[in-house]
Amino acid sequence: MAFAITATLTVVLQASTRERYLAQAPLASVTLESLEVKGKAPKSGYSREAFGPRWADTDRNGCDTRNDVLKRDLAGSLIKTANSNCVVLEGVLQCPYSGEKIVFRRGSGSSERAQIDHVVSLSNAWQTGMFQRTPAERRHFANDTLNLLAVKGSLNSQKGDGDAATWLPPRKAYRCEFVARQLAVKKRYRLWVTPAEKATMLGVLKTCPNQRIPTDRIAVST
Repeated sequence: MAFAITATLTVVLQASTRERYLAQAPLASVTLESLEVKGKAPKSGYSREAFGPRWADTDRNGCDTRNDVLKRDLAGSLIKTANSNCVVLEGVLQCPYSGEKIVFRRGSGSSERAQIDHVVSLSNAWQTGMFQRTPAERRHFANDTLNLLAVKGSLNSQKGDGDAATWLPPRKAYRCEFVARQLAVKKRYRLWVTPAEKATMLGVLKTCPNQRIPTDRIAVST
């Protein structure tokens, strides 16, 4: 009984803290108006390697970024620890893009069902300002958990390097949060939006005028 009461109080306190922090975050619409608007820069010079090695352990906690995100976004994660490294072996993902529950099990083929999406794709980031950044800044961008979500693998492939003007989550209830997260990332890294991108974002945010941008201090909601 004491354990149940303590657990309930912990959940209530976490929810209260989250609500207070959200209330202090900028409105997504205000953030959008603060961003520069212009066309994309050429894609010349872009490569995945320009953003450093895939899934570095930037916070030095023994887990690479991919496993950090899986551990954060999957319920009931089973984690294997060996040689100071961690690997997420299985868990259940409720995909924010589709709302589906997806069982993740590490292994050939099955682990592809849940993939890590760069909400602002590396290619889009390159063409909207990251080409001007240092290798260290690009490496940090590629591993910033604010810009990373575990999602259904096929939707990650479908999205590709599209921006909000060309792709939005099929789950309409998540579109406001999706746009807000893109804006939070673009604001953090001083990236611009294209005219078409801004028009789409404005259209989405009209349906949720009180939407605020997230930060990596706030857990992903589904």
